[in-house]
Amino acid sequence: MSASIKPDKRKDQHFLIDRDVLRKIVDFADIHGNEDVLEIGAGPGNLTELLAQRARHVYSIEIDPALASLLEERFKDSNVTIIRGNALKVAFPRFDKVVANLPYSISSEVTFKLLRHDFRLGILMYQWEFARRMMAKVGESEYSRLSVGVQYFADVEVLMKVPPRAFIPPPEVESAVVKLTPRPASYSVRDRDLFMGLVTAAFMGRRKRLRNALAKGEHVVGITNMRELTLKLPQDLMEMRAEEVSPEEYARLADLLCELRGHEHKDIQG
Repeated sequence: MSASIKPDKRKDQHFLIDRDVLRKIVDFADIHGNEDVLEIGAGPGNLTELLAQRARHVYSIEIDPALASLLEERFKDSNVTIIRGNALKVAFPRFDKVVANLPYSISSEVTFKLLRHDFRLGILMYQWEFARRMMAKVGESEYSRLSVGVQYFADVEVLMKVPPRAFIPPPEVESAVVKLTPRPASYSVRDRDLFMGLVTAAFMGRRKRLRNALAKGEHVVGITNMRELTLKLPQDLMEMRAEEVSPEEYARLADLLCELRGHEHKDIQG
């Protein structure tokens, strides 16, 4: 790492410097020479260098202009393309796998953006608590909107925990390397936006009974007469709280709301 480039905690920069952890991440990705890899938050290029040794091509997104310039110089005339910009705003290239030490402040948004793309595998670094929420099941304290949303699209597995000392500067939290394997959803919903709006409203009022949480969050669901409609939904579910309702039950509720509104919605696949 160049002595002139120092990570800025205010920019959510925590550079992964532990060579053993870096090698394990690349090994987990099992990259082949005919695969293109996407990296988000390249930093000084420690992970980029190892990815480039195995991939056909690496696309590395970096928002910091100084780091982007460093990367462009470091990897000129190589199989690495530096994409300058905000990962939430730039268009992703076609990629087979995504391998990244993600900026933690955009973990949720960038994960859902990734899951809208067609790729084989993701090996991604998250905060440990965020990773626990990603893989939580119904009834567990960490079960959340994130759990339902991510698991609709992919299988989630924590591969290893990473201590703060693996980074410069050390973050105040433990981290985890997570394996995301996209696959078709085990259930379908007629309207994904309505489904996710329903889940979001439920967890925004997670201490309330579902009937009250949905009525209070009708602006999130996108239906103005939710209190009236909850009377027509299964009352056993309306008496539950958000963490007690399974993803399949949320899907069932969303589809019933579609019928009650009398609108046609096409089925979607994960």
